[in-house]
Amino acid sequence: MAILALKSRPTEVMPEADKSGPIELVRYVCAIGAMQSAAAIPRVVPITHCGPGCADKQYMNLAFYNGFQGSGYGGGPVVPSTNASQREVIFGGVDRLRELIESAQLVLDADLFVVLTGCIPDLVGDDVGSVVRDFQKKGVPIVYAETGGFRGNNFTGHEAVTRAIIEQYLGPWDGVREQGLVNLWSLLPYQNTFWRGDLEEIKRLLESIGLKVNVLFGPDSAGLGEWRNIPRAQFNLVLSPWLGLATAKLLEERYDQPFLHIPVLPIGARQSGEFLRQVADFAGLAPEPVEAIIAAEETRYYNYIDGFTDFYSEYWWGLPARFAVVGDSAYNLALTKFLVTQLGLIPAKQIVTEDPPVEHREAIREQFRTIDHDVSAEVEFAEDSYLIHDAIRKADFGHKPPIIFGTTWERDLVKEMKGSLIEVGFPSSYEVVLSRSYVGYRGALSLLERIYSTVVSHSA
Repeated sequence: MAILALKSRPTEVMPEADKSGPIELVRYVCAIGAMQSAAAIPRVVPITHCGPGCADKQYMNLAFYNGFQGSGYGGGPVVPSTNASQREVIFGGVDRLRELIESAQLVLDADLFVVLTGCIPDLVGDDVGSVVRDFQKKGVPIVYAETGGFRGNNFTGHEAVTRAIIEQYLGPWDGVREQGLVNLWSLLPYQNTFWRGDLEEIKRLLESIGLKVNVLFGPDSAGLGEWRNIPRAQFNLVLSPWLGLATAKLLEERYDQPFLHIPVLPIGARQSGEFLRQVADFAGLAPEPVEAIIAAEETRYYNYIDGFTDFYSEYWWGLPARFAVVGDSAYNLALTKFLVTQLGLIPAKQIVTEDPPVEHREAIREQFRTIDHDVSAEVEFAEDSYLIHDAIRKADFGHKPPIIFGTTWERDLVKEMKGSLIEVGFPSSYEVVLSRSYVGYRGALSLLERIYSTVVSHSA
């Protein structure tokens, strides 16, 4: 239900940033931050081969000052680390790593260990692979991924970890596919503040139309049992603009397993219905039961929306009309589409911050250009918060206070602009997040509550 539909005005485009200098107020961590991706798999424990403090910084940034999500079974203070020092720089750290792995087996109860490397071992050339392979030959469930900070951020580190588990742990497979079983590749654990609740809602929607889901990460995952079942799945579902595509292509090459790529996370009735129809069609499901599920979900959803419209129509004069989104491409695109198609808000500035690979950027731009049949938005890619905030200050928000969907880094900016802030990404240091979701039918209702509670509170 679109309450209003308007075409957005063109805005000034941010110049390409010079990446030779430091980045102010970063919005991701380095590649070894993928230790939290490993920890997001139940009963998997990462082992970090890096300098002192590296692992702690990744945990504190991703899992603590970002919704206070907690460390889980094998993350945070549980993670063993070599704490490589000057000695390891000069003489190498493979002996120290070998000793650490042996000790970790004695102390920690894990289904799988994932060794992640930092800058020091990657720069000095430690042969981590040979150390890990020695343990693998002894039957130890362990894999390794090269995740030195200069290799990229935690998004690319996440892909390295999933590749390591698939290539080093799963092995060959020539069995029979299980119809209706799908592997889900979507949000980046811990980086996305609401990943646990979001994956739960996505899994619920897929199961509602008769599919079985290997959700792979988070509390709804069966852990290594699901990962071992990956080759059995009928297909892989990549639900993000680009994250997970490399993994799906690897599985296609390795197991001749097809994949469906849906770039936009579904938020609200319109997107959720389209999402379920796309998946059902790809899976070969009968349309009638799927339509019945969609109808039931929409009945519940619009019953709540009906009550919301009383508020919306009464207070329209005091509500923001234009918005900006600053964050990862997955949430940025999903939020923009929802706010335009369901609420009729006008996009003023859309800035993607995770530095997506260049080869995926045009596809992301095209998704923003086709937000709705009569609305187009130009997305910009930036990581430096100085440039991001400057661009938002220059954006056209009309005569009403702006509403910004961003992070803790935008708090002072929004106060300066006398607007409202909804924290939707890393870092979210003023949100305590347990199982909250903003996707699907139910997540959209939570999002509406958060948006307009914030706006009304700000106007008081």
